Amino acid sequence: MIVFLDTCALFKLYHYEVDTDLFESIFTRNVVSEVFLSELTRIEFSSTLWKKVRTKEITQQQATKTVAAFNEDFDKFTFIPLDRLIINNAAKLIIKYGHSGLRTLDSIQLSTAVRLKNRADLFVTADK
Repeated sequence: MIVFLDTCALFKLYHYEVDTDLFESIFTRNVVSEVFLSELTRIEFSSTLWKKVRTKEITQQQATKTVAAFNEDFDKFTFIPLDRLIINNAAKLIIKYGHSGLRTLDSIQLSTAVRLKNRADLFVTADK
């Protein structure tokens, strides 16, 4: 199985949250041969951790260790570079769904997923 994870879904694999068990089950119940991530995830992942430090949900030491673990796992992922087509499609998605709450970074994740519609078997998000 080939999987695309957005940052929120990936994050749950590195930091225990409410639905972590559900997201982990994707990997325990299936043979996952490839995991696609948007290149944006590299930035969003760290941003999410440091927000948790600022809100005192985790310590700075925990954040540093988690970033290091994610960085060590880079070879396990196929990062999809942000390019003009992804950005242009993200802008179109904002125009179409912005009134429903689609935000900038999520539109880029969604646009990346759309790019992979014929390559991935499962698209996973933890967003509403």
